Amino acid sequence: MVEIETFPTLDTWAASIAGRIEETLGAAVLETGWALFAGPGGSTPAPVYARLAQADIGWDRIAVTLVDERYVPETSPESNARLIREVLLQGPAAAARFLPLYHAAVTVDRAAALAAHTLAQAGGRFDAVLLGMGEDGHICSMFPNSPTLKTLLSPTLKPTVLGVPHGRDGMAPSLERLSINLPYLMTAGRVILGLKGAEKRAVFEREAAGDPALQPIAALIAAKVPLEVVWTEAN
Repeated sequence: MVEIETFPTLDTWAASIAGRIEETLGAAVLETGWALFAGPGGSTPAPVYARLAQADIGWDRIAVTLVDERYVPETSPESNARLIREVLLQGPAAAARFLPLYHAAVTVDRAAALAAHTLAQAGGRFDAVLLGMGEDGHICSMFPNSPTLKTLLSPTLKPTVLGVPHGRDGMAPSLERLSINLPYLMTAGRVILGLKGAEKRAVFEREAAGDPALQPIAALIAAKVPLEVVWTEAN
């Protein structure tokens, strides 16, 4: 079982996560001259991003992307890229290069292929990744019962971005999405899963003991992803 690191408040939780990402990206810039970071959208990472944006780590040599995205333009309120631009890419971090997953392509699969090419051109390996987890146990856009789930969780494929269809019969997701796959997490330098609230902890503990072929959290553990689980009871 992966250790769950516990923090008493939302502030200490966010500060710890931001500090880890800052440390890793800064070290990569110093060592190689370039760093690549991937994170989620949604409200959960906002306090992390607000702190990280102020870090003095050479943002002009850092590229930022998303672990997943809805198949909508940035003008949509559903866009994860909007959060990245409005919260993370501010202050010193405004100098970073943003690599969106969404492209205005004919299909979501074509957009995914374009995003995969963009990430490959940027180095093809994430130095640091921040993940969130849904109440159904999904990470990125790896949803239970999704037709693309087994492909996204396959550890033998190369790192890539895949299109995710909307769920059938009311199942999630409600919109088509784009998602990085498990091999991108397997090859990352550091992967941090940020969890808030007692319910999310219970979901994580349940999913960690599940089937790696069907449950993303179990897949992360089985594939020996360099995972750090950081939790606060505060919501």
